[in-house]
Amino acid sequence: MLAKLTSKNQLTLPKAVTATVEATEYFDVTAENGRIVLTPVRVNRAGAVRAKLAELGLSDADVTAAVRWARSRE
Repeated sequence: MLAKLTSKNQLTLPKAVTATVEATEYFDVTAENGRIVLTPVRVNRAGAVRAKLAELGLSDADVTAAVRWARSRE
C-alpha cells in the first residue's frame, strides 16, 4: 500500500492499516533506520488537566475549595 506525503507534510494512512490497531486518535512518531514508525498511544487527559492546573499555580486545596463553593450554590 502507498501513502502520499502532501506538500504540507501530511499522510493519509490506508484504512486497511489503521483497522489493524485499536481505535486511536494519536500516534507516537519516531524514525528508526530510515523508517517512520507510528505507535498508537492513548492520551491521558487527566494528565493534561493536572499539567494545566500546575501551570496556573492551582493546588489540590484550590480545586477542593472551588468544588465546595460550586456545590454550595445549588
